[in-house]
Amino acid sequence: MGDADNLLAEIETLEDRLSAAKAEITRRFIGQERVVDLTLAALLCGGHGLLIGLPGLGKTRLVETVGTVMGLESKRVQFTPDLMPADILGSEVLETSADGSRAFKFIEGPVFCQLLMADEINRASPRTQSALLQAMQEQQVSVAGQERDLAKPFHVLATQNPIEQEGTYPLPEAQLDRFLVRIDVGYPDLATERQILLATTGVSEKAVQTIFSAQELLAAQAVLRRMPVGEDVMESILDLVRALRPDEAGASERVRETVAWGPGPRASQALMLTVRARALLQGRLAPDASDVIAMAKPVLKHRMALNFAALARGESLDSLIEAGIAETARLKDVA
Repeated sequence: MGDADNLLAEIETLEDRLSAAKAEITRRFIGQERVVDLTLAALLCGGHGLLIGLPGLGKTRLVETVGTVMGLESKRVQFTPDLMPADILGSEVLETSADGSRAFKFIEGPVFCQLLMADEINRASPRTQSALLQAMQEQQVSVAGQERDLAKPFHVLATQNPIEQEGTYPLPEAQLDRFLVRIDVGYPDLATERQILLATTGVSEKAVQTIFSAQELLAAQAVLRRMPVGEDVMESILDLVRALRPDEAGASERVRETVAWGPGPRASQALMLTVRARALLQGRLAPDASDVIAMAKPVLKHRMALNFAALARGESLDSLIEAGIAETARLKDVA
């Protein structure tokens, strides 16, 4: 059996496992299939996800369920204004042994896990938020002058309240860029909310089952990176990302007038990975233009910003990205 046949068999096996994982997750996090798909896509790509939505929409429940189903060692940090970096990373303490000698001992913080839930991440100060930067990018932390490796896989799923709420701090742009996808969690529709009421207000709920293990998730991430991506899909990604940069030669007049800064190369990398993940989750062997369109907003919205004039006019990043898709030659016919 050749390499192509082996890859095909691995993809087909992985698709079946992912289908089972999705079914298990949606038993506890009812409806909102797109939110589940984006969360799984972040894990399949080896990245991190930022879930944005009002309190009470099930964000915490989703992360807890995903951790169980994917077989990951999970820890949770509730971000508050008085949270310090050491509360996340850990710290050294002076320990006295039985013979009276003293030595420093490192006490690991909650970041030493496979899935860290950063709950209400924008309620902590920027200093504390930035403590996660090195962990998210390099999968290691520096404490007391020593670098310490984190577990593999290592993922952060952070929840965030809308920035307009009182007592919140905007995330630093550099940290936002480390999140592979932004996942907007909205209100459920009527039918979904009815199912939620029936499933969650009884005497008990069924426990979810573990479908993956940490090692199987690492293997899935390796399979995803071997999935083929057509030349047209890659060119579509490049055309779209570059069209949203105000300093780019081919940028539209609207982009030049409204965008303060556009998406960088990390956005292109994120799209290249997430289109594969979406194809995999939908049971296809390779991504197409529809995947680029579907993943554009989750990948790009938190990696660009409008200027003050555009905000005053009521412009939105959603409409700007939609316009970019409509103007991208390889995407506009599909859109």
